[in-house]
Amino acid sequence: MASPARAELSASTDAGFVSDHAATVAAEPAAVWKVLIAPNQWWSPSHTYSGDAANLYLDAQATGCFCEKLPKPADAPEGQRMGSVEHMHVVYIDPQRGVLRMTGGLGPLQGEAVHGVLTITLKKVGDGTQIKWRYAVGGVWQAKPAELAPLVDKVLAEQVQRLADKAGGPMPDSAPLKLAP
Repeated sequence: MASPARAELSASTDAGFVSDHAATVAAEPAAVWKVLIAPNQWWSPSHTYSGDAANLYLDAQATGCFCEKLPKPADAPEGQRMGSVEHMHVVYIDPQRGVLRMTGGLGPLQGEAVHGVLTITLKKVGDGTQIKWRYAVGGVWQAKPAELAPLVDKVLAEQVQRLADKAGGPMPDSAPLKLAP
């Protein structure tokens, strides 16, 4: 099982928070990228609206979305379309540089008047790939950021762990990463 080399709530104020996570896996960046853009393979089903990660997808292009299909109930009226959720919106994607940037409020943040930016980077290190996630969120809050931040941070840590496990597992004897603030 891959272990994030470092996970921390880098900053938390009344205006928002920054959550950083990193892991190094025993796989090439191109292989990790293929897993990254298929969240239905690694995202936790307990952090979906439908309860099934198979309903997640990522339209891996600018203006695309990290979305979820909501199955149509059996008793839905004739002609009713299935529901959907946009978890995040893709604003920058560059497979060659290993960068995926999306905006949006994950989970309980979706109903807040905040702006969240998740930047995921992949970088070749030795025989593996370093995965870094930075989620920065700020805005006008109904809830208290100091209370939500640790919960969001924990969920992100779980997703990075699941991505790392699916993408190749841990690098043997990988050194802890130092994250820039």
